[in-house]
Amino acid sequence: MKTEIRTVLMLMGFEEMKTNQWVESSFWNFDTLFQPQQHPARDAHDTFFMETPARAQDIPADYMAEVKKVHEQGGYGSTGWRYDWNEDEARKNLLRTHTTAVSARTLYQLAKDYKATGVFKPKKYFSIDRVFRNETLDATHLAEFHQVEGLIADRNIGLPHLIGTFRDFFSRMGLSKLRFKPAYNPYTEPSMEIFGFHPILKKWVEVGNSGVFRPEMIQTMGLPEDVSVIAWGIGLERVVAQQFNVRHIKDLFSAQQDVAATKKFKHAWLRRVEAEGA
Repeated sequence: MKTEIRTVLMLMGFEEMKTNQWVESSFWNFDTLFQPQQHPARDAHDTFFMETPARAQDIPADYMAEVKKVHEQGGYGSTGWRYDWNEDEARKNLLRTHTTAVSARTLYQLAKDYKATGVFKPKKYFSIDRVFRNETLDATHLAEFHQVEGLIADRNIGLPHLIGTFRDFFSRMGLSKLRFKPAYNPYTEPSMEIFGFHPILKKWVEVGNSGVFRPEMIQTMGLPEDVSVIAWGIGLERVVAQQFNVRHIKDLFSAQQDVAATKKFKHAWLRRVEAEGA
């Protein structure tokens, strides 16, 4: 299924990001996203922190100073979070809670390229890899799962382009029953949750979160003021569960998985459908 989704996204013009770093610093996982250090998602009951190595060493000093400034004082039309930002907190290592940390590193490099050349090139990126959260396990939650991350950096784009991208993406996967709901994220504004209808559970299940990255995130990196970035993260197991009528996502990826039964599963072959409401 990962291969099929990778093919779909490449056909849509996306480039794959490097995801070979499960251990990440709090700085790239949280701080660079303009997520305050007091946010509950940064607590140990939601995140797996590392004992060894406990601290990150490779954070660019000049960029860290800019992130500290925007958290404490604001900028780019924002008043900031108005607290004393702590470098020790930012250097704590963890198992990444989302592949948005990968997006942050990729956008930072894109901004460096822009500052070096003076030319901004629109980009479309994606990644598919594991993330880790201290979750209570149930039919739709795992402590270790896969996330499909995507972003588009360009001028004159916003929420309508994000919805259109979702309808195209999910229709290529054979899923048409979608709903979109306004949401809150510290690092996107506006923000939107994506729901798909689960045929076995007979209810609408959240499959992902999305939005437009805030200026406090992308302009601190050095991207041009007139550039917007729309982005999303989708739970792979939740989408596959809907696609193949699987009740519990732990049957797809967990220690309780029946490997013998999984090997008898049909090979994933996605067929395009027309999105409802398109």
